[in-house]
Amino acid sequence: MNKLALIIEDDEDLANIFAEALRGIGFEVENALDGRIARDRLIDGETPFLILLDMHLPHISGKELLLKVMKKDARFAKSWIIITTADARLAEELRDQVDFAMIKPILFGQLRDLAARLRPKDEI
Repeated sequence: MNKLALIIEDDEDLANIFAEALRGIGFEVENALDGRIARDRLIDGETPFLILLDMHLPHISGKELLLKVMKKDARFAKSWIIITTADARLAEELRDQVDFAMIKPILFGQLRDLAARLRPKDEI
């Protein structure tokens, strides 16, 4: 099973903490630190098992990546999409478009435990 996680987060320290949590449960991890890098990676790269998507990114917002890239490409239907944001209103607005919406601050164990329970969508 592909256990690739793409972390789209502009706070490098937070991205590294998320990466450490996911690596600890067997994920291979890639980081994208801004919206443009993330868009290019989503379009040209391997389809991740899990996408952790911050909403407030430089250049292209997480909301735009979600609605204009991921939701328009059938490859991402099999990816687990988790948005991360401190903006509870935005999380609620997008809740139906994603698998999970997590409100920052996100605890290391909270992310690890959630990701550890995920199974391939075609097995559900």
